[in-house]
Amino acid sequence: MKKKPVNQCAAFEKAAADRRRETYVLRLYVAGINRRSEAAIRNVKALCEEHLQGRYELEVVDIYQQPTLAKGEQIIAAPTLIKALPEPLRRFIGDMANKERMLVGLDLQPRKKS
Repeated sequence: MKKKPVNQCAAFEKAAADRRRETYVLRLYVAGINRRSEAAIRNVKALCEEHLQGRYELEVVDIYQQPTLAKGEQIIAAPTLIKALPEPLRRFIGDMANKERMLVGLDLQPRKKS
């Protein structure tokens, strides 16, 4: 019995289309209300609205208000963004201002070849 040849281009396009429909589950850990926390919240929300509109869940957690959540996720610095879904799990630390790095890390943009 002969195997049917796989159309690699069609398989890639299907995988890309499936990725565009996935819901992103994100959790942003901040340390109180300060300029750095506010900048991280603003940057993550803007990125999500621009690139993931209607297909993301973002939870902002103040580690001073909910320290057990931070401990459970082993948060050692704030702000920290965790992308739980889609896999793989990713962590970002800082004010999330480097948009290109964020897009690559969230698998929303391919890495540029050097």
